[in-house]
Amino acid sequence: MLSAFQEHIRQKALFDPSHTYLLACSGGVDSMVLGHLLLASSIPFEIAHVNFGLRDKESDQDELFVIDWSEKHKIPCHLYHPETQKIAEEKKYSIQMAARDIRYTWFEEIRKNRNLNGIILAHHQDDQLETIFLNLLRGTGLDGIQGMAEKKSWLIRPLLPFSKSEIEAYANANGISWREDASNQKTEYKRNKLRLEALPTLYGIAPDAKQNLLGSFARIHDAGKALHNLAQNWLNQNIQHDGDTQSLPFHAFTHQSGANTLVFYWLRGYGFNADQCASIIESAKSNDSGKQFFSGTHQLNVDREELILAPLQSAFLAKKIQKQDIELILPEGTYELIKKPIGEKIDPAKMNAMLDLEKLSFPLEVRTWELGDRFIPLGMKASKKISDFLIDLKIPRVHKEQVKVLISGEEIAWVIGYRIADWAKCDESTREILHFKLKN
Repeated sequence: MLSAFQEHIRQKALFDPSHTYLLACSGGVDSMVLGHLLLASSIPFEIAHVNFGLRDKESDQDELFVIDWSEKHKIPCHLYHPETQKIAEEKKYSIQMAARDIRYTWFEEIRKNRNLNGIILAHHQDDQLETIFLNLLRGTGLDGIQGMAEKKSWLIRPLLPFSKSEIEAYANANGISWREDASNQKTEYKRNKLRLEALPTLYGIAPDAKQNLLGSFARIHDAGKALHNLAQNWLNQNIQHDGDTQSLPFHAFTHQSGANTLVFYWLRGYGFNADQCASIIESAKSNDSGKQFFSGTHQLNVDREELILAPLQSAFLAKKIQKQDIELILPEGTYELIKKPIGEKIDPAKMNAMLDLEKLSFPLEVRTWELGDRFIPLGMKASKKISDFLIDLKIPRVHKEQVKVLISGEEIAWVIGYRIADWAKCDESTREILHFKLKN
């Protein structure tokens, strides 16, 4: 197994012997064999052990075992005693989910603090199959069927090509000691039930069932990588960017095969799930303009002819502008407030405004527009609701909600970035102007 391990990590370029790594070590056979293989392969590493305190004395004995092994081989050892039960209750997680979050978060903290080149995990072939079937039971797409990656970000799993039986045989042949975790035999946990009952039954259907499953999932994994590249090319061709806003025209996907998958590849990085993506596509196909979908960080609007994705905006707090102020800072940018005598050409830039200073009542106020707000747009005689004005301009809802107005007294002087009010314009009687000029 040692030669096969060394050939595997060489071919996959999993390690750089000039760097040091962090081995997550429970004291079980998988991590102890992995530690032995890393030593034999001259891969420098430190050890991280989490004592979750869930098995009383057994947990403490596991810790002592890992400490003794580390000291014997003169390897730095990091220990952590989290309040696992308390954290699980606070986050409303299962113990298993809480333990997973605790250890991965802590491993990453050590990696950063110690400037280590990766976190080594002892997942093996059997773990891979269990993970894939657990994902299938939860409901998954192609990503879940592909299973765990050998190397992803800082996580490295060099034992994935090896089975549990190979690992145990290597341990016995080389006199490697390890600790047994009695909780691994409790079938109330889904993974254990799958490992101890369901999968052995499945493997028993045919002598080569396990290897055929591994082969099938390996081909799916390769197909997934190909699909990812094709999907990325499709997104690059069709996604349009405007600052931090993105849009995807309906015609790019409504008649496209695999539209659900393509849209999911776009939106999953922004916190949207597969069910939301399916609903988004249905809304687009049914022309359900104005429908909104939300993730923790973004909102997606189904507009007239496109999907529009934008970051969620925090509520805008109204700002006052005093006559002596020289700038106005908004989320959209910073405006210079320039006072000067009439005589210059009117600034034609859409985002800027030139107002008759003497017609304004200070302090001015900037706030988000509200339902019922009205103003007389430049060049018109009758007032118009802001909502209708924005509809006429075909402003997407995701942008509409962020539109702000400049208030003078009780009147709207400017729909910022779109149109000034007719009453506030500069005319033949104007002596001094207030120029709102967006800084570059």
